[in-house]
Amino acid sequence: MEYTPVLRSEWLKIRTLRSLPGALLALFAATTAFSAIAGVSETSDPDFDPLFTALSGVIPGQIAAVAFGAMAVSSEFHPGALRLTLAAVPRRGRWFAAKAAVIAVPALAVGTLTALAALLVARAGLGTAADGLSAGEQVRGVVGCGVYLMLMALFAAGLAALLRSGVATLSLMVPFILVVSFVIGDATGTVADFLPDKAGQLVLHETYEGTLGPWSGLAVTALWTAAALLLGAWRLRRRDA
Repeated sequence: MEYTPVLRSEWLKIRTLRSLPGALLALFAATTAFSAIAGVSETSDPDFDPLFTALSGVIPGQIAAVAFGAMAVSSEFHPGALRLTLAAVPRRGRWFAAKAAVIAVPALAVGTLTALAALLVARAGLGTAADGLSAGEQVRGVVGCGVYLMLMALFAAGLAALLRSGVATLSLMVPFILVVSFVIGDATGTVADFLPDKAGQLVLHETYEGTLGPWSGLAVTALWTAAALLLGAWRLRRRDA
């Protein structure tokens, strides 16, 4: 089968599996809500970063992006589903590339829209505290946030293919993002900057210190994501449907 029909087929799966659009809706709702709450928080802290405050809803909201990527792949491991897919698309690499593409595009689109909405609602609450943000910094934050959320969704997709389980993927990633990453960061200092979530989140900050910057941090996250996808593709080739 040619690549375009495979893309159409995988896109149809994304649209018709109700939990997947629901995960993207949850991404938008949770991120915007938490950013709105952050926007009315105290701004007298000398380390206050208005850009990160405005986009801080991404930290809890990204769980929905991770769930989107994990569920999009793990749905194929229901009894008989992958066997039917591979009967139509015997070339597993082509199928997995199409799957990654239809995860990436909506994750990027919804992630960018979510970041813009979060920035707007948080700025309304921050008022004059956010006046120092330049247009360039805000554009960088919104675009970078969309790219970050896309990469985290793809990272989860790669792990789901490797582990062949959405539950196992979420059980691994959610505690890591919400707890372990912060603990490691406090204990190891700059080494934590190279973790997949910490590196990508640098793009959400107005000011940043350390080895990495906003775009180099996203590049590190992209390398983690590429590694996860390659391992997932390797597992798909090695295991029976």
